[in-house]
Amino acid sequence: MSPSGKISPSQPSPSSPNSPSSQPSRASVTADDLDRAVRLAVAVLREAPPAAWDDKAGSLDWDCWETVEHLGDDLFAYAAQLGLRTPPLDREVPFVYERRRPGGPANTIHANREAGADGLLQVLEASGALLVAMVRTTPARIRAHHVFGASDPEGFAAMGIVETLVHTHDLAQGLGLAWNPPADLCSRVLTRLFPDAPSSTDPWPTLLWATGRGELPGHPRLTTWRWHGTPRS
Repeated sequence: MSPSGKISPSQPSPSSPNSPSSQPSRASVTADDLDRAVRLAVAVLREAPPAAWDDKAGSLDWDCWETVEHLGDDLFAYAAQLGLRTPPLDREVPFVYERRRPGGPANTIHANREAGADGLLQVLEASGALLVAMVRTTPARIRAHHVFGASDPEGFAAMGIVETLVHTHDLAQGLGLAWNPPADLCSRVLTRLFPDAPSSTDPWPTLLWATGRGELPGHPRLTTWRWHGTPRS
C-alpha cells in the first residue's frame, strides 16, 4: 500500500481502530523484522522463471513485474514519509506518481526493464533497505501521515511487512513459486495492525484472510478490509 492506500487495486473500507488501552501486551514489530521479510521475499523471487514476469500476479490486475515495482514503491514511500525532519501529518510527500499503462499501478519507483529481473529485485531490495534504515533511526515519538491515520515508525515497519508478505503471495501465485512466511512475523503484524483478527488460527492464513486474499474456517471471506496503524503508545 502506498501512502494513497493501495495494497491492491481495490480500496479497503474505513473503520475506527480499537482504543490503544484495549490492546493486550504484545511483541513490538522491529526494523529487523522488516529486513527479514524483505530478504526472504527477494530470495524467493530470485527463483522465478525468466519468462513469467509478464504473467498476472495472483488476483491482482497487474503483472508480476508491475507488482514488484508497486511493492518497491510502497516501501520507498513509507521511508519518505518518515524521512523529513518534521514529517507531514496531513498529506503525502508530494512525489509524482505515474502509470506506465492504463490500469497499471501509479508509482514513483520504476525499474529499468533493460536490467532484467535481477535489476528489478535490486530495486525492491534497495527500497526495503531505505525503510529499514528509517525505522531504525526515527525516534519512536515521531508521527507521519498515512491515509488510514498518522502512524509511528513501528507502524510503518508493520505496514511494510504486510505489503511484502501479501504481495509476495500474489507474486508467488503468478510466478509458480512456494511462499510460506514465518508464523512469528505474521503474528506480530496481525497484532499490530489487525487487532480484530482471530488470534486462535494459524497466523499466515489469518493474514491472507485479513487482507481479503483467503478463506478462514468459521469466518466469512472479507470483500473490504483495512489495517489500523494508529500508534499503540
